[in-house]
Amino acid sequence: MANHHDSGYKELFSYPELVQQLIEGFAPPEVSAMMDFSTLKDHSGNYITPLFNEKFEDKVWSVEVTWDGIRQQVFVYLLLEFQSTVDHRLPIRMLHYVACFYDHLIKTKVTTARKGMPPIFPVVLYNGSKRWTAREDIYQMVRPEPPGFLRVYQPHLRYYLVDESRFSDEELAQRDTPLSGVFGVENASKDLQALQMAVDRLVASIQAHPEKARLDKVITRWLKRHLKRLEADIELDRINSLVEDKAMLAENLETWAEKERQKGRLEGRQEGRQENARETAINLLKLGVLTDEQVAQSTGLSLAEVKALQSDQSH
Repeated sequence: MANHHDSGYKELFSYPELVQQLIEGFAPPEVSAMMDFSTLKDHSGNYITPLFNEKFEDKVWSVEVTWDGIRQQVFVYLLLEFQSTVDHRLPIRMLHYVACFYDHLIKTKVTTARKGMPPIFPVVLYNGSKRWTAREDIYQMVRPEPPGFLRVYQPHLRYYLVDESRFSDEELAQRDTPLSGVFGVENASKDLQALQMAVDRLVASIQAHPEKARLDKVITRWLKRHLKRLEADIELDRINSLVEDKAMLAENLETWAEKERQKGRLEGRQEGRQENARETAINLLKLGVLTDEQVAQSTGLSLAEVKALQSDQSH
């Protein structure tokens, strides 16, 4: 199965502000409440996994948390899962990735097997259009469920799923962050009216953010990649800042939308003319006066199309 990891998203989550927005806006509130986001530290790296022989895209951050008066470092393991279909192996992959990451911590002397492993919060960020159906804990893949005395010996690892498409425009607007604005643009896809509104909300959320200069640069780069994937008829080279070039971008989006509307009207007229030609051909064939070649010449249809209509009429 081909992976479609978005390098633009990986760049987004190289910024602590956006990692914080992901956890505060989309993770369980009890998780974000424990975290001191001022301590976020990037530990990301690419690893070759022997099980799947693949180079996978991930982001790993550490953050200090406090519970029961104890200060503890927790690793947030973020897997970007952007594939055309849901990969039902993901619970197995996640178990393997976490094990590889723990092994990495031992090899780099962050900890030792005797000292133990730090807690980890595995997060899967999914932006596919299809509903997520993979199991969210590897234990759920053990079938049939073993009897009680065996259950304790089965593997357990649950990841937290953030499925962008599950959030409505209203829910994303309530969060009102640059990241929720990014999700809104993703969900709008090629609905150009919705896309224009989503981009407007995204720009407004960037303008309101205290780190707007930093976020403007990275999100502008991401949006240009996104519009290129959508094959947008826009002069992207002229867009260097969503904040400073918002009027130009809005004008470009409107121009693109108008071109698409004109294209749709043209295709509709062409389909209408084709249908009229077929109806005329059927009427001429019913008369039985003209040959197939003459009907084709009269209507502008191909000879093959006329013969197919003739065949349909004879059945």
